[in-house]
Amino acid sequence: MKMKVGLYFGSFNPVHIGHLAIANYITEYSDLSELWFVLSPQNPLKKKNTLLDEFERFKMVELALADDEKIKPSDIEFRLPKPSFTIDTLTYLKERYPNYEFAIILGADNFNSFHKWKNYEEILKKYQLYVYPRPGYNIGDFTNHPNIKEINAPIMEISSSFIRKSIKEEKDVRYFLPKAVYNYINDKFLYRN
Repeated sequence: MKMKVGLYFGSFNPVHIGHLAIANYITEYSDLSELWFVLSPQNPLKKKNTLLDEFERFKMVELALADDEKIKPSDIEFRLPKPSFTIDTLTYLKERYPNYEFAIILGADNFNSFHKWKNYEEILKKYQLYVYPRPGYNIGDFTNHPNIKEINAPIMEISSSFIRKSIKEEKDVRYFLPKAVYNYINDKFLYRN
């Protein structure tokens, strides 16, 4: 039987407790054996100038997941052409790990722009999508699609943009971030300007 791995794609700019709570919920309450945080160096749908250096972002993901057996960081997209297209990453992973079955994890907010993804019909045909709730979003006409699983995870209203804005405004965000990530951001004076 193939090992089933969930791929949680993201900019993780920075990774925060909302990401971790969702990942933890999905690994505990689904059929996935593992979940990989796949850091996207450059998401084609996001402005590059808002992104911290990918190696800094990946370091924070590594710090956040340092002691987890089921949830792991992945820098697979660092070795692929930029910007990162999910279909290309999936094709590469399928060749590299033929004995694994991959599923995609995404929030309902990102699912709403799924039709803008390169070759989204092919992704939907070949891969399962685990969609978790986000405030103000639903999956619309896809509720009964055989490859879409709605995950009843707790709704997280924390976002990386909120954290970046708060740091810039010199707010204390220590409880929104894993301790090691919070310390890393402070030590390196990240997101200050």
